[in-house]
Amino acid sequence: MSKEDDPNLSFYDKKFKELSHPDDYQHLFKQLDVQHNGEITLEDFRRALVDLDHPIKNNPELTEKIFHSFDANNDEVIDFNDFKLYLTSTDDQILQGFNKIDEDHDGKLNKTDFVKYLKKSLNLSPRDYDVDMLFKQIDYKSDGYITYDEFRQFLLLMPRLHGSRIRTAYGFLIEELDLSSDGDVTLINQFLNGLGFFFAGGIAGVISRTCTAPFDRIKVFLIARTDLSSTVLHSKKDIAKKISDGAAQHVIDEARRRLAVAEKAAADAVAHPDHPKTIRSPIIQAARTLWKQGGFRAFYVGNGLNVIKVLPESAIKFGSFEAAKRFFCRVEGVSDPTKLSKVSTYLSGGMGGVVAQLAVYPIDTLKFRLQCSNLDSSLKGNALLFDTARRIFQSNGIAGFYRGWFVGVSGIFPYAALDLGTFTTIKHILIKRQAKKTGLPEDEVKLPNIEVLTLGALSGSFGATVVYPINLLRTRLQAQGTYAHPYTYNGFSDVLKQTLAREGVPGLFKGLVPNLAKVAPAVSISYFVYENLKTIMGLTNTVK
Repeated sequence: MSKEDDPNLSFYDKKFKELSHPDDYQHLFKQLDVQHNGEITLEDFRRALVDLDHPIKNNPELTEKIFHSFDANNDEVIDFNDFKLYLTSTDDQILQGFNKIDEDHDGKLNKTDFVKYLKKSLNLSPRDYDVDMLFKQIDYKSDGYITYDEFRQFLLLMPRLHGSRIRTAYGFLIEELDLSSDGDVTLINQFLNGLGFFFAGGIAGVISRTCTAPFDRIKVFLIARTDLSSTVLHSKKDIAKKISDGAAQHVIDEARRRLAVAEKAAADAVAHPDHPKTIRSPIIQAARTLWKQGGFRAFYVGNGLNVIKVLPESAIKFGSFEAAKRFFCRVEGVSDPTKLSKVSTYLSGGMGGVVAQLAVYPIDTLKFRLQCSNLDSSLKGNALLFDTARRIFQSNGIAGFYRGWFVGVSGIFPYAALDLGTFTTIKHILIKRQAKKTGLPEDEVKLPNIEVLTLGALSGSFGATVVYPINLLRTRLQAQGTYAHPYTYNGFSDVLKQTLAREGVPGLFKGLVPNLAKVAPAVSISYFVYENLKTIMGLTNTVK
């Protein structure tokens, strides 16, 4: 509706004049001018948003966008003239937006008005919980409706991306999916929305990984188990070589321990052959063996370590990603991370993944070795955990916890490229098809969340399949010398050579099926738990 057609023009004109008064602008400028020197730098602006508890305070990209929107003459500071010039046009846009949503012109927006605007005017497919969150943030008086004062206060410092501040605010709330090459799901945007959302996302990840732990357990079992017929002979030759080379006594003792492990594993395999009528599916055989060894608990060995790393891994990945983007901004000479080239953005994401994986790598090593330990051992629970950690340290020191780290991190960049490339390509095809179907411009097409989630799972699964051999070799390097995998290796080339010699190319993909099988339930469980936790923790508000 244009201003000329507005039957309540006088009301809105009056409101515009009231709220665009220079005194009002001066008051807001003083709140942002934390140095009280008449000029606001980007750092001042960030500090002021934190003091004002503004919704975009934790989002550096949006903060920089709005700062540069104010900085009309691009001198990297905002003075009052810049400020007034920006707010004059902004107030008019916000007023027209409120007028458009408030179809009954009563000066109040209820939730129905809001949802109708999101669907019909912005062509969005809002989930109820996203609408609730956005509505709650604008309705700071919590009275069930949004006044113009509340609407203006929320949007005045919100960037106008894609032609709409509401669209920016809505997009800011939508969670993104981060699917690792191991099939684990992380919700990567909760950090931006505050500590409560971050913990809700972390708990969702913990529950998701716990529910899908049996898939992970079977995968590791299949990776570790190989034909043990030549292992004992290999171990005996290894001991003889170490003795002839004059190796230290503790090294020889460790080799003898591995020989004993290999002999017991081989003896167990002979003593408990499969029944002739046993189903030959490797996955079913693995599940049966685990059940016989430890019952239900056998499927959750190492899960405690797996969930411990969820929160720190997410925090480190997010922090490293943001730091890398700031670094590349300086390299490319741009002030806004959104102006970074695709290569720099991709490298930033990869670096975040590398730093996060290196930080939690010792936990992964300990987890894999626990899962490959002898479940018939007298040691259980924490006693087994501490004994495993002690053995790793005695054998190789701190370096023992980082076996295969180079192989592990080398798979991050190709996985990210395949995942992102597949996701972007298919998403672009879907958007073009939807734009043609609806007659809307492509930049206004919003795919349904279920399509985006499904697409994310498919692209992640494709990337995980291609880089799976790297993860398998990494796991074998980490688990070498254990009860389930008594083989030892000299490095990446050795583990690759031995794997191909014993099992051929198919051996590089052992455990892939259970790894992919957990993706769909992991995504579903993560989102189900996250959204319910937001409600339970009061992070959303259902407005009646």
